Amino acid sequence: MYQRTVVVGNLGRDPEMRYTANGTPVCNFTVATNRKWTDQDGSSQEETTWFRVSVFGRQAEICNQYLAKGRLVLCEGEIRTSTYTDQNGAERNGWELRANIVKFLGGTGDRGPAGAFDDAGAGHGESHMAEDDIPF
Repeated sequence: MYQRTVVVGNLGRDPEMRYTANGTPVCNFTVATNRKWTDQDGSSQEETTWFRVSVFGRQAEICNQYLAKGRLVLCEGEIRTSTYTDQNGAERNGWELRANIVKFLGGTGDRGPAGAFDDAGAGHGESHMAEDDIPF
């Protein structure tokens, strides 16, 4: 069996960097995707879907260094389930995209070049979101 998911959207906040117990870098960030359409009544509609993304290894360090809130990215990887505790102490289930490939789309001045980085960290080839719009 094979699973691959591609998400293209804007970072909802600056990346957060941490390290596993064995010292492996992990970078976490959220990506918002937007869909716009016109309904049967002719009214414009918009829907935003949020994804939590985790990146590991050298690629995590590169993402932490060059990505920032609002940056347009393409993330490709596998969807994993996770469990977390919400603000009220209730246990919740969620989904996380574990990215194998992150492509930096668009540009943000001196934050770094547009390009992509895979698991090995090899190089390949903006709009603004309000932090209050993040659902978690």
